[in-house]
Amino acid sequence: MTPKAAALKYRAESDVAPKVVASGRGEIAKKIIEKAKTFDVPLFQNPALAEALLSQEVGTQIDPALFQAVAEVFVWLMKSEESVQLSK
Repeated sequence: MTPKAAALKYRAESDVAPKVVASGRGEIAKKIIEKAKTFDVPLFQNPALAEALLSQEVGTQIDPALFQAVAEVFVWLMKSEESVQLSK
């Protein structure tokens, strides 16, 4: 199975919606995943969401149809960060 990956960026104080900052399949996806691991960014696996994000142009805000799914990822990420902080 060919790996797929997308990276998002969101700043609540300045962004209206998250933006796709990187996406790709195969070797590009592997590089995105390795970069995330290098910076200890938790990886969220959802093949359907990854496929939808791959259809978005890099540098653009995500499609409003993806807001709910991406919001769930950000909630998961915040909970993951809180768990790490509590275990320190």
